Amino acid sequence: MTLPPLASYTPLVRLLMTGLNGTLGPKVARVFEQHGATCIGWNRLQTPPDDEAAGQAYLHGLSPDAIVHLAMGSEAWAARLARYAATSRIPFAFTSSVMVFEENPDGPHQLADAPTPSGEYGQYKMRCEQAILSANPQATVARIGWQIDPEATGNNMLAQLDGWQRDKGEVSASRLWRPACSFMEDTAAALWTLIHSPQAGVVHLDSNARHGYTFDQVALALAARFERDWNVVPTEAFRRDQRLIGSEELMLDLAVQLPTLSA
Repeated sequence: MTLPPLASYTPLVRLLMTGLNGTLGPKVARVFEQHGATCIGWNRLQTPPDDEAAGQAYLHGLSPDAIVHLAMGSEAWAARLARYAATSRIPFAFTSSVMVFEENPDGPHQLADAPTPSGEYGQYKMRCEQAILSANPQATVARIGWQIDPEATGNNMLAQLDGWQRDKGEVSASRLWRPACSFMEDTAAALWTLIHSPQAGVVHLDSNARHGYTFDQVALALAARFERDWNVVPTEAFRRDQRLIGSEELMLDLAVQLPTLSA
């Protein structure tokens, strides 16, 4: 895939990237490294995230050109990373989640909409957003939806649907749900753009924002592209418009990756 051109391209960038052992982190690092960046992780055993003195020493010793915070961890750690970026005048990006929004009110969710989480994970992400933007108003908070990748495990839509088919003999997919979702490589490309052309505040990274394909359509398109013999069963069991809108210029449309959606 052709990576998007950048207004201010830096051939060699030394980045601190937390979460390199997670689901999304390795994919983001791969895209960044294709651009010539060096991605350095955070070793939790050597430098516990909640050891403030050790963390500050690590940051000052590393002296990164930018920070991309993808890892789970305390709000205090997120705030310290964001504050260091503000003091050092370097870009900072954090991945939040569509789960900061619940179904009431329903979407599509605008950039200015107030978070309404009810679940523990969504509340945690909301607190991180607040802590980061309080410490560094110039930080970028990138909300993302369900991620898709042909290789990744963990919280990955393709792997999840494989599991449903294996365990249940079918993939139940609501035709009344319009999920926020993107391929990991497209999310990574957007984060790369945001590090080099930072946007202060919240952005929404959702490849389904423009057209709002329903979950059964997405499942069938995934099965076609990746040659899955799934038994996709459309249902009406879940009604929700989960789309994250307002930053469509940063993301490829989902039909670029799943051509049968536009057939």
